Amino acid sequence: MVLKRTEEFLDGERKAAGFAPWGNPVDETTGQVFTGPGFLDHKWKCSGKEILMVARRYPFRVSRHYAGLIRDPGDPIWRQVMPDPAELEDSDGFEDPLAEERLSPVPNLVHRYPNRVLWLVSHECALHCRFCTRKRRWEKPRPMTDESFGAGLAYIEGHRQVQDVLLSGGDPLLLPFHRLENILRELRRIRHVQIVRIGTRVPCALPERITENLAAMLKQYHPIYVNIHFNHPLEINPQSSRACALLADAGIPLGSQTVLLKGVNDDSGVLAELFQGLLVLRVRPYHLMQMDLTRGTSHFRTPVSTGIRLLQSLRNRISGPAMPHFVVDLPGGHGKIPLVPQYVEEIRPDSMVLRDYLGSLCVYPLLQGEAADLKQWIRITPPAP
Repeated sequence: MVLKRTEEFLDGERKAAGFAPWGNPVDETTGQVFTGPGFLDHKWKCSGKEILMVARRYPFRVSRHYAGLIRDPGDPIWRQVMPDPAELEDSDGFEDPLAEERLSPVPNLVHRYPNRVLWLVSHECALHCRFCTRKRRWEKPRPMTDESFGAGLAYIEGHRQVQDVLLSGGDPLLLPFHRLENILRELRRIRHVQIVRIGTRVPCALPERITENLAAMLKQYHPIYVNIHFNHPLEINPQSSRACALLADAGIPLGSQTVLLKGVNDDSGVLAELFQGLLVLRVRPYHLMQMDLTRGTSHFRTPVSTGIRLLQSLRNRISGPAMPHFVVDLPGGHGKIPLVPQYVEEIRPDSMVLRDYLGSLCVYPLLQGEAADLKQWIRITPPAP
């Protein structure tokens, strides 16, 4: 949508709406330059009141690199980062769909599953993804102080069942170098913490942030896993490829979590190109996520059946390691569950009938007595009369 020019696009208005002005000096927190809406005027010759109105409620941010991936207004990159009036029309979603605040025993730390915690260690992002689960924190971020950091560390240290710590935010890879290393060093002093994971968009959104020095530092604290958020093949380019290579060459296993988004990647050809391309980068796709029920994001939502259909269309048509799990993160903090296409057509006393990826039926023999147990795990709905 091309918007009409308006004199309201003044620097003061931009600042009030949460924009950084075009050509803003280096951001002191991230050490990088971020663009404001000036690239609308500079490149696309469009601006408007609608964007300002949305950005006052849900602030705008995009890196120069990511803005440079936009080919046309309304394209898949544009849709992920540009404020859309539809965000203000959605009042049915949840402010905190995954009940993260309720499941926080100490500030900024979420303990949902028995053996792992989610630790939010940064407010800063290279982008404000318009479908973000934590949009509630853009305007009113929770304080991150030495006291809250100490409380999170003490909680992890005091709960021996915590073996896995996922660092998120914001984006941990936008923390000052020494701050990130201090967090990793402190976690490695806790003997029962076996695995540290970092959730980030930096390799595809701000790839210049990934340097040899950063990769070398991370390498000192193995085992470390980096989970990158890629959503579209346009995000795979020489810059993001180099960033992923630096991390992979440091021995860091890389995975990708992709959110299924209407008008962005809800197409089997797009997902096949993305997932196969990620595998070439040594990034394994592991989750295709049904988007969370966050307020202000319903225009991105696809039917659950779309994800199941897309997964079935990709089965045996792309490399096996390129196939992610399709998962729903249940509202209210009940956790992630996988959804799979129905391949079992019938369970007989001595066999079951399955449908292969081409649609052909195949009979698979069962052990004696196995059918009764199998029916407890696989429910088959009879066809409607």
